Amino acid sequence: MIVCFDIGGTSVKSAVATSVHDVRALSRRPTPGDDFDAFVATLAAAIAEAGGRPERVAISIAGVVDPKTGRATVANIPCLTGRRLAPELSAKLGLEVLVANDADCFALAEAGVGAGRGHDVVFGAIIGTGVGGGLVAGGRLIGAGSGYAGEWGHGPVAKRLLDCLDAPLPSYQCGCGLKGCLDATCSARGIERLHRDIAGAELPSTEILALWHAGDEGAAKTVAAWLELLSGPLAMVVNMTGATVVAAGGGLSNDAGLMQALDAATRPLTLSKPAEPLVVQAQCRTEPGLVGAAILALREPPRDAA
Repeated sequence: MIVCFDIGGTSVKSAVATSVHDVRALSRRPTPGDDFDAFVATLAAAIAEAGGRPERVAISIAGVVDPKTGRATVANIPCLTGRRLAPELSAKLGLEVLVANDADCFALAEAGVGAGRGHDVVFGAIIGTGVGGGLVAGGRLIGAGSGYAGEWGHGPVAKRLLDCLDAPLPSYQCGCGLKGCLDATCSARGIERLHRDIAGAELPSTEILALWHAGDEGAAKTVAAWLELLSGPLAMVVNMTGATVVAAGGGLSNDAGLMQALDAATRPLTLSKPAEPLVVQAQCRTEPGLVGAAILALREPPRDAA
C-alpha cells in the first residue's frame, strides 16, 4: 500500500494506492504554507486515514530540488524551500518518502495510464498557467531526483521576429528571472500578453480562444503567433528526446482545436515528420499528480535495494 499526495499552494490532495489502476482518493486538506510542523501533521493525518501503515509515501509537488545540495525550492509553499525534503519528511513521518515534480508526475501518469500508453518515450507538456513538462522513457521518469528535466518552459528561446507578424514582439519577463521564456510567452497569461500587443485588447485567454474559433481576425493573428512561437521549441524537444507522443495537459490543452492546430504546426518541424498525431490531449484527467506519484512509488525499488 502506498499513500500518495498531490500538493499545491492551496490544498493537499491525498490517495491510497495498491496498484497503478487502484488509486483511491482520501480527504483534501488545506496546505499549511508557512509552518513545517503543521505541514508534516497534515501529511500524517492523511496517512492515518489510509487505514494501515503504508509501504512508502510519494509526493507530487510544484517544486525542484538542487541536485548538488538536495535542497528544494517550492515557491508556493515557503516552509518547504531550503529543506532536504525527502529525508526530512522521512525522518518526521517514520516512512520512506519519495518527492517528485508535479509535471514529472503528470508525465508518468500519461505514460502509464493515459495518452502515452504503448509509447516508449513520452513527453508530458503542461500548457496552461505555466509551460512545463516531464519526460518518461521505458516507463521510467528521466531526472526524477531534481524535477528539472523536461522543463522546456524556461530559457530565452521565444522569438521576437515572427513570419506571421510585421513588427517584433517584446521579450516578456518571466518569473524565473529570464526574459523570453515560453512560460511567459505561451502560457495562458502569455497568450493574453500576445493578444494585447498584437490586437491591442486586454482579454482573458478563454475569450481570445472563443474569438479565434468564431473567426475574429485579431484573435487569429494572436493564435498564429502563439503557434509559431511554441511549435519550433516543441519540435526541438521531440527531436532531442525521441518522444513519439506529446501528451498535453494544463488549461490551454482543454481546447481540442488549439491542440490540433499545435500538432499540425509541430509535426512538419520534426525530423521524423510522423503521419499520425504527435501532440494529443492528455487522457488521465482525474488527479494525474496522484496517479503519477503512485506510479513512481510502486515502480521505484526500495532505497536499500541493490
